Amino acid sequence: MKLTNTPSMKRKSGMTLLELTVVILVLLSLISILFIGARAWKKGSDRSANILNIRNAQQAVRGHENLRPDQAPTEDIIYGVADDGIGGYLRKPQPPNADIESYEGGSAVPAPGELWLTANYINSGSEDYAPSDELTADW
Repeated sequence: MKLTNTPSMKRKSGMTLLELTVVILVLLSLISILFIGARAWKKGSDRSANILNIRNAQQAVRGHENLRPDQAPTEDIIYGVADDGIGGYLRKPQPPNADIESYEGGSAVPAPGELWLTANYINSGSEDYAPSDELTADW
C-alpha cells in the first residue's frame, strides 16, 4: 500500500480550473479594452477627415475669391462641374462615416470664421465630428 502524502512523491504539473479561469478573464478584459480603443481611434480619424474636407473646401473658396472676386463660388465652380472651364479646385468630398449624410456648400464667400461647406448630420449626437469654433476662427 502506498502513502499519498510522502515528500518523495512528485506533484503533477498543470493548471487548475481556477487559474485557467483567471487567465481567460484577463485575456477577455484586454480584448475589450482593445475594441474600445479601436472605436475611439476610428471616431477620431473620421472627425479629422471631416475637418480636412471642410478646410480644403474653405481654402478653395478663398483661392477662388482671390482669383475671381466678381464671381460667387458655387458648388459647380468649386468642384469643377461648370461648363465654362473655370474652377475644379477640388473633388466633391465624401462623408467619412455614416453619421454624415452629405456636404452642402454655400453661395457666397463667407466671412472669416464662418464655414462655406457644412455637413448634414443624420443623428443629433453626430456633431462630435464638426470642427470647433476655436479651430475655424482663422479659416
